[in-house]
Amino acid sequence: MTFLRSYSPFLLSVFRIMAGALFLQHGTSKYLSLPVTQMSGVSPMTMGGAAGIIELVCGALIVLGLFTRPAAFLASGTMAVAYFMAHAPQNFYPILNGGELAALYCFSFLYLAAAGPGPLSIDRLRGAA
Repeated sequence: MTFLRSYSPFLLSVFRIMAGALFLQHGTSKYLSLPVTQMSGVSPMTMGGAAGIIELVCGALIVLGLFTRPAAFLASGTMAVAYFMAHAPQNFYPILNGGELAALYCFSFLYLAAAGPGPLSIDRLRGAA
C-alpha cells in the first residue's frame, strides 16, 4: 500500500499527538481529577503518583512536540517499569495481566524517541527535530 506514503511524516505527527493526548489523560486524571477515576487524588509519593507526574508532564510535551525525544524516552521507560512491576507478576500474558496498554505505550514512545516528532511540532519550529 503506497498511497499513504507521501503522508507518512504528517501521520507521524498525528500519531505523536494522539499517543501523547491519551497518555496525558492518565496524568490529568491523577492530579487534576479530569476525569475522575479510582486513581484521582493519588499522592505523588507513591509509584502511581510518580508515574502520574511523568504522564502529566511528558504527555503534554509529547502532544506539543517539545523535547519529544527525551520526553518519549522517559515515558517509554515509565511504561516498561509499570508493566514489569504491576502487570507481569500477575500473569505471563499481557491479555491476562491487563498490561496491553502499558506495553503498547512503552513501544509507541520508544518509536517516537527514535523517529522524532514529525513536521507538526515545536521541536521542528525550533530546529531541534
